Amino acid sequence: MTLWIQRRLIVMLFVSVFSMISLCLNTISDAAAGNLPHDSLVTIEPAIVEPVTVENVVARLLENNRRREERLRQASYSAPRIYRIKDEKGNVRVEAQVLMEYRAPGTKEFKVVSKKGSDFVYGKVLKPLMEGEVEAATGRNRHNSAISPDNYNFNLIGEEAVDGQRCFLLQATPKRADKYLFRGKIWIHANEFAVVKIAGQPAKSPSFMIKRVDFVRRYQKFGEFWMPVKDESVTQVRFAGTNVLTVDYDNYGLAQLAVKR
Repeated sequence: MTLWIQRRLIVMLFVSVFSMISLCLNTISDAAAGNLPHDSLVTIEPAIVEPVTVENVVARLLENNRRREERLRQASYSAPRIYRIKDEKGNVRVEAQVLMEYRAPGTKEFKVVSKKGSDFVYGKVLKPLMEGEVEAATGRNRHNSAISPDNYNFNLIGEEAVDGQRCFLLQATPKRADKYLFRGKIWIHANEFAVVKIAGQPAKSPSFMIKRVDFVRRYQKFGEFWMPVKDESVTQVRFAGTNVLTVDYDNYGLAQLAVKR
């Protein structure tokens, strides 16, 4: 096997992993990224009514996720992003600056502002990630990967602050080995019951050659909504080293982050 073919096979392994993680995270985001005005939400006290149980926390999260999803279907906004893949030495393999525009009720469009690095890696990794997100927004290729008791067993570990925000910390264990599910931890805002952070590993590895995959997604509140602000996926391939994919979500178009009345 030539070195050229080996390199292409390794890239395809990274493609499968990054695509899987992207689909998993973006499906989660469909129902977890927003926060409704107080007059539209379920009545929320400063904290959960005692006793604090995992059932209470998950029930509040699911109810508010349902309402947030309905609300987000009416929203339109834009957001710059920077996609970047680095090798284990910190060298940038590819980088793309794009503008993502979302128009209600389910249209996403990506406009490439600039890109540098490997055209092959861009075409095989970054471009498919964006295309997959466009398809997911339309409702095509939907997968049952919601954060719900249908897919996960939950354990309430306790409380932990994220960027100064009080959160309930849950352990999520998938009920099946599904590449669109994950095992890991979820930080849920203690007052607003929105996902603030997710960290974990895919429930199913796409290949024996993949030694380990870890990902983290963070959310931040913009206006009425909680939106993704940072993704980081670290993939270790046997005999081939480590690659890191990051996605930085820049300042959202707040003027457009408004729900039509």
